[in-house]
Amino acid sequence: LQVLRGGMAFTRDEAMLLDVMLMLHAEHGGGNNSTFACRVLSSSATDPYSAYAAAIGSLKGPRHGGANAKVVSMHEDIRAHVSNWEDEDEVAAYLGKILDKQAFDGTGLIYGMGHAVYTLSDPRAEVCRRYARTLAAKKDLGDEFALIERIERLAPQVMRDHGMTKPICANIDLYTGFIYKMLGVPETLFTPLFAVARMAGWSAHRMEELFCAHRIIRPAYRPVIEPLEYKPIADR
Repeated sequence: LQVLRGGMAFTRDEAMLLDVMLMLHAEHGGGNNSTFACRVLSSSATDPYSAYAAAIGSLKGPRHGGANAKVVSMHEDIRAHVSNWEDEDEVAAYLGKILDKQAFDGTGLIYGMGHAVYTLSDPRAEVCRRYARTLAAKKDLGDEFALIERIERLAPQVMRDHGMTKPICANIDLYTGFIYKMLGVPETLFTPLFAVARMAGWSAHRMEELFCAHRIIRPAYRPVIEPLEYKPIADR
């Protein structure tokens, strides 16, 4: 924050919130794409720079660590196209358009909703919501925060109406981009901050792979089609 703002132009609450975000973004279990990428490369005994570069390359993907930037863009799109943010029917209808690939980026995804592990709730999102509410009130951004909460509340039902069967909850990315924006962090630093938080965990996984496993990680593929009879080129 000192570097971004050129001095001590930040509050204790803002500094504490950035600390909290780094803790919430820390590596937590190893079952994620970027950490697995680090372990796969480490298992080949390559150098640490290559292993961590692979982890960072994975993390920047919009389905992984880059999702918080996508969430920010989605929120901007919703604010621009929903005339009454307090009208739940209008908000829900626009979320439906996003799912139908008729709005936002055409992917049919509501970014910030759903997680591979967390289904009932993402404990990191619970913490983010609490801190975001407090900071938004101090920065007079209560209406934007209320819209995000409204999206969190309405999206699961809209997704069920579109055929989603698994339980859906908000993940940490629904709030992190909004928090970073309030802290004045440029969007280009969202993923690097995420990577900073995960470096200690990636290093631990790399050491474990090098000193304990001593085996290269390689996939086993199973064909999903029946064997085909080879036909000579002249007969094709």
